[in-house]
Amino acid sequence: MTNLVSMENVLFLFVASFSLLISSFGIHAGAQVIGINYGTLGDNLPSPAQVVDLLKSRNINLVRLFDPNPTILPALQNSGISAVVGVFNDDLPRLASDPAFAATWVQANVVPYINAGTSFRYITAGNEVIPGDLAGFVLPAMQNLDAALAAANLHIPVSTVVHNVILGVSFPPSESAFNDECSAIMAGIAGFLKSKNTPLLVNIYPYYGYASDPENVRLDYALFTASDAVVVDGPLNYYNLFDAALDGIYAALEKAGYPDLSVVVSETGWPSGGGPDWTTADNAMTYNNNAVKHVTSGNGTPRRPGTAIETYFFALFNEDLKPDGIERNWGLYYPDMTEVYHVDLP
Repeated sequence: MTNLVSMENVLFLFVASFSLLISSFGIHAGAQVIGINYGTLGDNLPSPAQVVDLLKSRNINLVRLFDPNPTILPALQNSGISAVVGVFNDDLPRLASDPAFAATWVQANVVPYINAGTSFRYITAGNEVIPGDLAGFVLPAMQNLDAALAAANLHIPVSTVVHNVILGVSFPPSESAFNDECSAIMAGIAGFLKSKNTPLLVNIYPYYGYASDPENVRLDYALFTASDAVVVDGPLNYYNLFDAALDGIYAALEKAGYPDLSVVVSETGWPSGGGPDWTTADNAMTYNNNAVKHVTSGNGTPRRPGTAIETYFFALFNEDLKPDGIERNWGLYYPDMTEVYHVDLP
């Protein structure tokens, strides 16, 4: 009986690890490129079990968590939903300097859940900390977490989440390059990711691009509704700001020596209220529906055509513990799980 149980455990771990390995390369059957950011800064949110049922009802099988939430991770067990799980930014210095702490983190926040059937898509070390005081800790934290996962015989890609402030130049897209403060750090991170065949995660927000300069940036360009090429960049024509922003990241990676590093869009969305006139439910519905169609079309971007773009929409719920204004109004759903507006998902 002891030997039989041991063999069953070994088989389970093998199948789980193999499935995760296949999933990390995006080639599993029925591959899904649409995910959702699941934040918890609300005092009236539904239970994780209810959320899992909601996600399954919408055929969403990718979810991003900002931390290894001990109530959400068990709810995802055997759900068919794979999680991107972040570390707390405050843990980066210790994760970077102490391999034993990274091993402890993996044993506490990954191993028990994966053994029980929770699927991990990526582990992310740092959320929008580059540039900044924590930027130098990101790569060594990624390396230590990767080593700790390997020591536990787990094949989960480790990456980080950045946003467009890493660019010193961003227009036109082909001229984009990492700024001086970030260039060495981003080159090191890109080299690590390339060696592991792991994508960089990037937050892309056309909303902020429009909001920063509404006199000169066209709203239809931000909402995917422009019928003409708004930006012509050499041979490349841009009909939407999403593609221009994403191609700016690709161009910066090319200049850093990594022309084929893949990118996952870890956040995108449009707030439905709490801000200026363009912050409406109608615009949010237009943006998110058009973004879903675009990233699932397989058209890719002008600079990298022909591929679907793995994209995580921000966010699942309106969260009432966030600062007042637009921060409380990014959700596709109210906390009672009724829709703020409808988004057609594949």
